[in-house]
Amino acid sequence: ASLLWLQLSCSAEGPSAGGQQRGVPRQPCPPPEPLQPPEEEPSWGPHRLALLVPFRERFEELLAFVPYMHRFLSKKRIRHRIFILNQVDHFRFNRASLINVGFLESGNDTDYIAMHDVDLLPLNEHLDYSFPEAGPFHVASPELHPLYHYKTYVGGILLLTKQHYEL
Repeated sequence: ASLLWLQLSCSAEGPSAGGQQRGVPRQPCPPPEPLQPPEEEPSWGPHRLALLVPFRERFEELLAFVPYMHRFLSKKRIRHRIFILNQVDHFRFNRASLINVGFLESGNDTDYIAMHDVDLLPLNEHLDYSFPEAGPFHVASPELHPLYHYKTYVGGILLLTKQHYEL
């Protein structure tokens, strides 16, 4: 269904004061623990992550992914919104186009993005999803994926600022 991502998009920030964008409802993620950040809570930091998840026909993985990532990011006190970007046609999977759509839909209330495969879960609690101050950053456990740390690889999990994305 083409509206799947709308039903599963969620935010760890609650409703925004600015209203809704493009008719997209912002639904709170199911709270795993009392980790919802109060708007004025400084320990959650100033940055907001848009987790962009290109998706097609992997419902079982998706059902595990969304609550897991919400808990993981909330425990790290990372303000976030999760965007499930569903390709509904039967043409070749176009991850880049889905990410472009997610970038546009994420609007101005997020300042960095994670391009994230739905089949990857961060099992190592030390993996860093924080704002990539030093530029684009590939999130991978070095002991498991030592070859993923090269400049041209954009699969898996890649963090970058919105400013870098627009370059």
